[in-house]
Amino acid sequence: MTARRISLIVPTQRRPDGLATATRSLVRQAGVDAAELELVVVDNDAVPSARGFVEALGREAPFPVVYVHEPRAGVANARNAALAAAGGELIGFLDDDEEAPEGWLAALLAAQARYGADVVFGPVRGRAPAGLTRHKTYLEQFFSREGPAEAGPIDHYYGCGNSLLRRAALPHPTAPFAAERNHSGGEDDMLFGHMRAADAKFAWEPAAWVWEDPVPARVSLRYTIARAFAYGQGPSAHCAAAIPPDRVGLAGWMAQGVVQAAVFGALAGLQWIVRAPNRAFTLDKAARGLGKTLWWGPFKIEFYGRSAA
Repeated sequence: MTARRISLIVPTQRRPDGLATATRSLVRQAGVDAAELELVVVDNDAVPSARGFVEALGREAPFPVVYVHEPRAGVANARNAALAAAGGELIGFLDDDEEAPEGWLAALLAAQARYGADVVFGPVRGRAPAGLTRHKTYLEQFFSREGPAEAGPIDHYYGCGNSLLRRAALPHPTAPFAAERNHSGGEDDMLFGHMRAADAKFAWEPAAWVWEDPVPARVSLRYTIARAFAYGQGPSAHCAAAIPPDRVGLAGWMAQGVVQAAVFGALAGLQWIVRAPNRAFTLDKAARGLGKTLWWGPFKIEFYGRSAA
């Protein structure tokens, strides 16, 4: 098979509806030569549950569709398996709860060429299920990703979903995601942190936005506050995992977390008593602060890597 310049990757685990929405939005991309594209879907279920759909999609898509079964549970395993099967020099990542407008990929590619970027990130717009009213503004913002109003180089990074990577800039061409993050997530933060330390160039393109439709089980404070705690753990864990460990940075993040958890925790308690409309936002900040402080082993929360036989 002729090598394709651009590989689009969608990791999935038992989300047939979301997978169908995500992949069909990629098949409809405009302004990009289909001869340069391939789609790689990696199925991270213990059994190959997505195979039938992916094979059917391949019969109608205008470019090759590659199915990869990675039975070893874990988000890093899934991403690495997809990269090992992908042939592109440019790698676009879309999650299986996202939907890309027709001009998404063209906008990412234009930004990558314009800024010579190793990674380009775009916005994510959270879309709550119909009928949701309680904490809707907070929940939609939680599942969103905002950034600068203008396109251009940036000195920080975002998550892997809705991004375009240059393979040559990765620390490893087929297995750059850390296996120790398989169950907790944050494998993308660790990768991009290492790339930034190696002087990788990051860029932001607001025109390359996507929708995110979180599964109903996640559209609740029970999930988002736990996830906010895990997000807070990220910078502290990254400092601890650095070689050599960044003890000064770790101490700084933990100290910041203590203050953040105390101040916003107390404020959230008061807001809950008076039913303030923005109380979920304050609780989120408190949880992130607590995560910065309680970041090690027994406090780790597993969000990924639970596959059923």
